[in-house]
Amino acid sequence: MEVICMQDQAFYELINEVVERIKEKHSIKNDIWISTEEAMSLLRITSKTTLQKFRDEGKIKFTQPEKKIILYHRDSILEFLEKYSKQTF
Repeated sequence: MEVICMQDQAFYELINEVVERIKEKHSIKNDIWISTEEAMSLLRITSKTTLQKFRDEGKIKFTQPEKKIILYHRDSILEFLEKYSKQTF
């Protein structure tokens, strides 16, 4: 038996690549609208108050089809993250 060692980052990049290839092969698309929990996970935040602040300030798009249901636009969250990303030197 052969053991292969990898750094954490390389391992997770490999997993992400495998998931993307499976999605492409089976024509699986991401939902445009995601739940509060998915939005928080994507933003890597744990506070619903922070998420509400982003909503209130118009930084991310959302829809509220019913009083207690709020859905977030996945692409607007990715654009928000990209907008505030810093370039490396």
